[in-house]
Amino acid sequence: MNRIQAKNLTKKYNGVTALDHLDLTLKQGEIFCLLGQNGAGKTTTINLFLGFIEATEGEAFINDILIKSGDNSTKKFISYIPEVVMLYGNLSAAENLDYFSKLAGFKYSRQELEHHLFQAGLQPEANSKRVGTFSKGMRQKVGIAIALAKNADVIFMDEPTSGLDPKATNEFTQIVRTLGMKGKTVMMATHDIFNAVNVGATIGIMRQGRLIHTLNAKDIDAVQLQQLYLETI
Repeated sequence: MNRIQAKNLTKKYNGVTALDHLDLTLKQGEIFCLLGQNGAGKTTTINLFLGFIEATEGEAFINDILIKSGDNSTKKFISYIPEVVMLYGNLSAAENLDYFSKLAGFKYSRQELEHHLFQAGLQPEANSKRVGTFSKGMRQKVGIAIALAKNADVIFMDEPTSGLDPKATNEFTQIVRTLGMKGKTVMMATHDIFNAVNVGATIGIMRQGRLIHTLNAKDIDAVQLQQLYLETI
């Protein structure tokens, strides 16, 4: 089964092309890092798969199901971790996870909630602390725990390492790798070339709405990727 697929996917705003005839297929467990300047089409791509916006042309699929306006049948398969994870600051990590899990139709015991938070890399002593006191890295981990609790097949991430220090970025990288090993398919829009090489199985480079390069991460190092990226943009 194809977890994520785009066929001739195009989005135009007032005649301006934001995404230009994208063709893409991602399999189960694949981690795809999407590089490009601001305005290259990364976020537009994610928003089309999330169903936040409607395609001008072409088709987008999650688990071989066509994404259609007003049809929420693909929502149960996906989770989204934005650059800033929106949580309730006056609630604890466990309370946030409990709330968002119930919204998705899941009810977990306290022990199960703590297990999801632990899998996402959050230290146990933080489970009962108010999220309003959390660092960005800790909030990202709660976002990942929500994706795990929802049992999402596909996880979309938009600039998840932006603003993280090197230690938090490394922790995040390890967690994302684990998601891939668990069979989760991840599409990550990022500016972080080094992290893309470390975490991605496949790397894409976009320019002006077009996917210019698709690379196997094993075939390129960070220096080579940086050079190719600079030549492309």
